[in-house]
Amino acid sequence: MNTLPAQELKRRGLAAIDEAIAKGDVHVIRNNQPQYVVLSEERYKELVAEAEEAYVARVKASLQEVANGKVMRGTAGDLLKELGLDD
Repeated sequence: MNTLPAQELKRRGLAAIDEAIAKGDVHVIRNNQPQYVVLSEERYKELVAEAEEAYVARVKASLQEVANGKVMRGTAGDLLKELGLDD
């Protein structure tokens, strides 16, 4: 990932971001630590879409486990007993 010192951003403004983002996502470094990440709108939309797809996949997998009977219903006390942690 590209890095850009915060001082450079302060000095040059968006022109510094425009140059760096042409090469990919940009970490803005402040006090020698990455503080911010700048993404293009296109990259941001890709990440949001990927996160939504992953969420839907997790929900579908969970529903499939319920349908296949892999999920047991009970109370927290039941779980503690099953794990042998009831005192």
